[in-house]
Amino acid sequence: MDKIDKLFLEALKAALQNERVQWDIELSPQEWIKLFRMAEIHHVLPMIFEAVFACPSANKTDSELFAPVRRRTIRQVMLQTVKTTEFLQLYKNLQAAGVKPLMIKGIICRELYPKPDHRLSGDEDMLILPEQFALCHRIMLENDMAVLEGETNVDIERAYEVPYGKKGSPTYIELHKYLFPPESEAYGDLNRFFSRVHEDAVEIPIQGVPVATLEYTSHLFYLICHAFKHFLHSGFGIRQVCDIVIFANVYGTKVDWNHLLEECRAIRAERFAAALFAIGQKYLTFSPENACYPEIWSGIPVDESALLQDLLSGGIYGNANMSRKHSSNITLNAVSAEKKGKQAGGNILKVIFPPLDRMQGRYPYLKKCPFLLPAAWVSRLLTYRKEVSAGGENNAADSIRIGNERIELMRQYGIIGKEK
Repeated sequence: MDKIDKLFLEALKAALQNERVQWDIELSPQEWIKLFRMAEIHHVLPMIFEAVFACPSANKTDSELFAPVRRRTIRQVMLQTVKTTEFLQLYKNLQAAGVKPLMIKGIICRELYPKPDHRLSGDEDMLILPEQFALCHRIMLENDMAVLEGETNVDIERAYEVPYGKKGSPTYIELHKYLFPPESEAYGDLNRFFSRVHEDAVEIPIQGVPVATLEYTSHLFYLICHAFKHFLHSGFGIRQVCDIVIFANVYGTKVDWNHLLEECRAIRAERFAAALFAIGQKYLTFSPENACYPEIWSGIPVDESALLQDLLSGGIYGNANMSRKHSSNITLNAVSAEKKGKQAGGNILKVIFPPLDRMQGRYPYLKKCPFLLPAAWVSRLLTYRKEVSAGGENNAADSIRIGNERIELMRQYGIIGKEK
């Protein structure tokens, strides 16, 4: 880790403890800009700014440098407050109409932070029973929510998730019928672990509203699986580790850690998960004592440093740059090959021309018209060419390099087997 990585983690840990850093070191304007840029790509700017803006180091810096960052911070927090308020009203209306949604991630985790609206959520994820979709969709429309523009060609009856937005509002809802896309070769089978979540649901009060969510062990496992899913793509950011850490600290006494380990082992993610908790203990606020973290977990031999560097460089959901995003074609192909008992490696043809099931997520019309797969490949290549022309750190050679490096990282954590 470089200097800014270390300072970023220090500030984030302070924010999770509702504290401020006391740095009294010289930081150049370029270093401050790099720190705030890192906070932006990890979607934790309000937490970082709140932790650092009054420290001695900041007082030595030209206040003009902080002014635009302060404005962005205030705006982001205000928008999050609006989204939370609007969502809770929508949630109450859905419940009153007989819809029984379960909330996952976002608002459930956000409530555990010292300052909830400083933990930003791009959307709220809502899980419903498939047979409740028609009713839920009608109530969403009655509450001025609409299927997002650009997604209207999706067959919402068959899609595993449907995105909704509200005109003139920042509120954005992803309505899930399943927690993971069933058609995914790499992780569609994760749904089997969550077949009873509606029967086992618990309620958590949020601003006086009882909100239904996954049972504690299932929810922690889901948070790990969600990070795992993005790790198989192009990566995930530090905010997801914060969610896992803070959830475990608060609800760890209610978690069946032995069962959690069994489930992680079933998907070859036990070392991955142990590394997340190691990062949380070493750099954030994870308390094994408060979480009742057992020796069976802490005894898993793991080096968390490689995973930490990967997630710091990747940003939120591995979206730091286009080269990294496109590298997901290589990593997903490797995981899919492993599941089929084949050698996990860089079959470049499958990277350039992904199979039908992987293309259906981006081109929903393929579900009805699979014979249009060649046309979708052409469209994909044209889009990629346009992105390359636009710059933005998008390079095919870099994508292949990053993808191959991340395959090795997956081997290191036992997600795929050693190369033969």
